Amino acid sequence: MTRPAAVLFDRDDTLVEDVPYNGDPARVRPMPGAREAVRLLRESGVPVAVVSNQSGVGRGLLTDDQVRAVNARVDALLGPFDAWAYCPHAPEDGCRCRKPAPGLVEEVARLLGVRPRECVVIGDIGSDMGAARAAGARGVLVPTARTLPEEVAAAPLVCDDLLDAVRHVLRDDPRRPRRTAGATAGGRAAADGAAGAGRRG
Repeated sequence: MTRPAAVLFDRDDTLVEDVPYNGDPARVRPMPGAREAVRLLRESGVPVAVVSNQSGVGRGLLTDDQVRAVNARVDALLGPFDAWAYCPHAPEDGCRCRKPAPGLVEEVARLLGVRPRECVVIGDIGSDMGAARAAGARGVLVPTARTLPEEVAAAPLVCDDLLDAVRHVLRDDPRRPRRTAGATAGGRAAADGAAGAGRRG
């Protein structure tokens, strides 16, 4: 793994705790290690960005303004990030931006002036890895208790936590990091259809 031109993070359950369809900035809580992970990338001169499914907009549960307000709170706590992109569509809309489609990764790469294949996507479920793969980027999975075992098994790289993932990316280590035992035993109910096709967002 060569050092990336940019690192693209999933938002919910990767950078911040997943609050389903959250439109309240006051409920934003960073995930363990998120501040340090983002800081290490910035200090290394690697641009950081966020790619996030936010189907609550398409479902009528959130407004774009609410999503932006939550994103602004993430910026205030962990940022500022160099670029943001989110998909507002519902799963049935068949858009090209909803992960695991490549649109968000491609859009952020365009905004940053880099090629998608030069980027690393860090996320917690299969759709994050699918979006990376579809765009030609590299994926690193950081499982939570809700990550499906088959998503862990299918991921190209698996790290114990966010800080471990960033350290792996920065030290250019080609070895597969060890799997998290709790994650492989974890059970997350599949949402939006097939495993990894989408989270609650």
